[in-house]
Amino acid sequence: MVRVMVVDDHPMWRDGVARDLSEAGYEVVAVVGEGRQAIRAAAAVRPQVVVLDLRLPDMSGAEVAAGLAGAEPAPKVLVLSASAEQDDVLAAVKAGASGYLVKSAGREEFLDAVRRTAEGDAVFTPGLAGLVLGEYRRLAASPAAGRADNDGPRLTERETEVLRLVAKGLTYRQVADRLVLSHRTVQNHVQNTLSKLQLHNRVELVRYAIEQGLDAD
Repeated sequence: MVRVMVVDDHPMWRDGVARDLSEAGYEVVAVVGEGRQAIRAAAAVRPQVVVLDLRLPDMSGAEVAAGLAGAEPAPKVLVLSASAEQDDVLAAVKAGASGYLVKSAGREEFLDAVRRTAEGDAVFTPGLAGLVLGEYRRLAASPAAGRADNDGPRLTERETEVLRLVAKGLTYRQVADRLVLSHRTVQNHVQNTLSKLQLHNRVELVRYAIEQGLDAD
């Protein structure tokens, strides 16, 4: 059972989200309305996924996502926001959010997004994934973009193949279908790659891949 924490300052909204999650079989371990409270609660209840609103009374959702990234183990963060503004999306992702869904999403789309986030996918409202990939490509083209040296960790041919497809925006299930692998095998390759490169999440992994030009083929 996936452990989920809901963070939203609107009582009716967060209670409705928590109810939908519980009815779908998720274990809702905390429901909170403030950012600092969310960071403290996460350390205590150790959720696997945090459903996070961006508009909180004491701090921004991006600040909360960054704070949650320091937890051990760090939960995956799915932003659920009324905003689809580019600045909000990019700020959340750069802070460590795994995905971004607007609140106009339907119940089934939301529940599927939580499931996929728990599995390690980067989940975005249609159109927003391209925005994030575009920003990473822009950063990778900048003269200041970091480049890995030749003495860095070496990936296996299969790990590189998986990384190339992840950089193109494919979900883990799509990668598995493309390479005729199991979903679990793809997850294992990604985790091994994260460990070798000393990265923390799929967002950082995609940026690394784009900086190395692995999305160009």
